[in-house]
Amino acid sequence: QVQLVESGGGLVQAGGSLRLSCAASGRTFSSYAMAWFRQAPGKEREFVAAISWSGGNTYIADSVKGRFTISRDNAKNMVYLQMNSLKPEDTAVYYCNAPLPIGAKWTWGQGTQVTVSS
Repeated sequence: QVQLVESGGGLVQAGGSLRLSCAASGRTFSSYAMAWFRQAPGKEREFVAAISWSGGNTYIADSVKGRFTISRDNAKNMVYLQMNSLKPEDTAVYYCNAPLPIGAKWTWGQGTQVTVSS
């Protein structure tokens, strides 16, 4: 079982930037694609961005394309989400996990809160 700890969230004004980090325990981390998800109040958790196990391929949701970038460092067991040009609608709790066709592979971490003020 891999444990996930997200960090880097905070309160930022619209147009600002944040960099989220996800620390993963376990030796199998580098074997899996990883993704960021987010859940806004009263809404279901949604996919944001994914990266292949090698880091060579990424997929970004249309809602954040051109503003968010996902990256990883397998040597450090870390995944990152660089968020630029933030909008109030980006306000949510952000989570990382290994994506499955439905849901995710591991137990969810506590997430990190991102709040964007207008």
